[in-house]
Amino acid sequence: MDTFTLVGSVAIAVVGLTTHEFAHAYVANKLGDPTAKLMGRHTLNPLPHIDLFMTILLPAFLIASSAGFIFGGAKPVPVQPHRFRKPFEGMALVAVAGPLSNLLQAIIWGFVLSAFLHFGIWDFDAKGIFILQIGIYFNVLLLVFNMLPIPPLDGSRVVLYFLKGEMRKNYAQLERFGLLIIIGLFFLAQDQFRAVMFFFIRPVLDFVFWITGIPPELHLLQG
Repeated sequence: MDTFTLVGSVAIAVVGLTTHEFAHAYVANKLGDPTAKLMGRHTLNPLPHIDLFMTILLPAFLIASSAGFIFGGAKPVPVQPHRFRKPFEGMALVAVAGPLSNLLQAIIWGFVLSAFLHFGIWDFDAKGIFILQIGIYFNVLLLVFNMLPIPPLDGSRVVLYFLKGEMRKNYAQLERFGLLIIIGLFFLAQDQFRAVMFFFIRPVLDFVFWITGIPPELHLLQG
């Protein structure tokens, strides 16, 4: 990958992660919990959202070791559910805000790509077009991955809202093993996990390409 493509792809990834965390902080503040705002996380500046291990060291190690996949993330936004009028509902809304921000970004990048092609600014094989394709795919990937019902991913907060009593308590206790479960899926069931991810990623990508009018031949998951 050339320098221009690498820098452009990294920049779009940073924007995707930053906006995701900002969305969490924004909704939490709106619902009555200013914790993230007071800690400087209510911002689109990427620096406060960077986690040394998850954002830099882990992805760099996986790339350098040719692991076959890349895994990482930003620093989780601190949220205090007791500050919400309805804690479980509030947490679900805060959780969904992040993935929804990624869907919005994917659509925005899609419209930009479509416009650049329509007005002849870039050809199909331009490096900028590939970077925008990466922007769409990366944000859809963030959306789908974070909505998996594995604590502490965002999808688990939605599941908790619908569970009651002992089931809710037992499910919440899985959070202490969440990172191990995710890493285990990557290493021990990589092909199956990837198949499940693509099963959900494909229709979201199809929707983004359809709504933004991007030619089907630019779909990164053709076939």
